Amino acid sequence: MSDVEKVKKLREATGAGFKDCNLAIKESDGDLDKAIEILRVKGISKASKKMSRDAKEGVVVVSGDETKTSVIEVNCETDFVAKNDDFINFVKELSELNNQNNSNIEDLKTSKMKNGQTVEDNLVALIAKIGEKITIGKAKTIQNSEGVNNHYLHTVVKDNVAKLAVMVSLDTKDNSDIVKTFSKQLSMHIAASNPLALESSSIDQAIINKEQELVTEELKNSGKPEDIAKKISLGKMNKFKEENSLLTQAWVMEPKKKVQDVLKELSIADLKIKEFYRIKIGE
Repeated sequence: MSDVEKVKKLREATGAGFKDCNLAIKESDGDLDKAIEILRVKGISKASKKMSRDAKEGVVVVSGDETKTSVIEVNCETDFVAKNDDFINFVKELSELNNQNNSNIEDLKTSKMKNGQTVEDNLVALIAKIGEKITIGKAKTIQNSEGVNNHYLHTVVKDNVAKLAVMVSLDTKDNSDIVKTFSKQLSMHIAASNPLALESSSIDQAIINKEQELVTEELKNSGKPEDIAKKISLGKMNKFKEENSLLTQAWVMEPKKKVQDVLKELSIADLKIKEFYRIKIGE
């Protein structure tokens, strides 16, 4: 194989530019594997410079089935890259591996991809090729063998790749279309209403404290008597909890009802919302 052909092969394998490939072939005395390694090391130094930049764009990808569903977030710097074919192919394969690894990021990074390289090595090669900081963000797996899992994707980039994803898990022995439809609608509701928890008692105490501070501050300057201010404060906090707890939110499809009312009206005795997870790029 001539050096020109080797350079061409090296460019295909690494996505690096002609000049870099040419130098690597010379440096490795025409040994392709060695040349790939040289570029990888250089790619890492290229990549590490990019790692100080902000990766605020990206995608979320969902994989799995009714009993086990996973979502993974992959960030990049521009929306243009989020639509790039190499990037999309990488995140789709990554998402399948993430589901197999139950969202354990450490295990995921050392997993082998179809090309025989680890996720970490593929990520470095992709950064070198695309020229943007790319990072693996949050990941979550929901498992449920005693019910129904469903998900909803909003602002879909391609197939199972989107900008916002919701996963829900319902506990029930009933596997009817009614339950499946409800689980899909519930996912859509969560996407729109962004609940903080299933019920008010599960809202993170730090969030409650922050809200209480804001309410207290607001009322401090209102000039109202203390007992009335306390009542107003209590009312505002109860409203905040109600509006941010999934079960007490107004049902998006029919706002006069609450989610718990819709759940009751299905009259399926063992039907319960087990858990949910919502993730949006940039949030």
